[in-house]
Amino acid sequence: MENTKLYNRVLGIDYGSVRIGVSVSDPLGLIAQPIEAFRNDTSLFANLRQVSTKKNVTLIVVGMPLNLKGQKAQKAEEVQEFIGRLKEELGIEILTWDERFTTTIANQTMLAMGTKKKERQRKDGRIDSMAAAVMLQGYLDSTKHSRS
Repeated sequence: MENTKLYNRVLGIDYGSVRIGVSVSDPLGLIAQPIEAFRNDTSLFANLRQVSTKKNVTLIVVGMPLNLKGQKAQKAEEVQEFIGRLKEELGIEILTWDERFTTTIANQTMLAMGTKKKERQRKDGRIDSMAAAVMLQGYLDSTKHSRS
């Protein structure tokens, strides 16, 4: 008989005014992978709902912009408004996570993977979804001890 147990996944979101980077954990919650970036437009919440349903997401981790002192940065208010709407639209538990340096790390990761400069600079959302995966991986790594 086939094992049909559904595992819960975590969705990572890197919020941006133009694009929203999205990543998802593996079913065991160990590894984050970038999946795509959505335009921040009227279809955003429908797209996030579709991904959340398809991937069996039970937790969303949204990157919170903090300054170097660890305090909420200027963009944090916009992110808080987004989180409020996300809770209303999806009804899934949401946590915030420090997103400092995720885009820089994502750029370095893509460089290490051999991605050409022209491809890294594309405005197709690739860097946004990679930044979401970096942020989500940080969260997943911090929770490993509680799952052991």
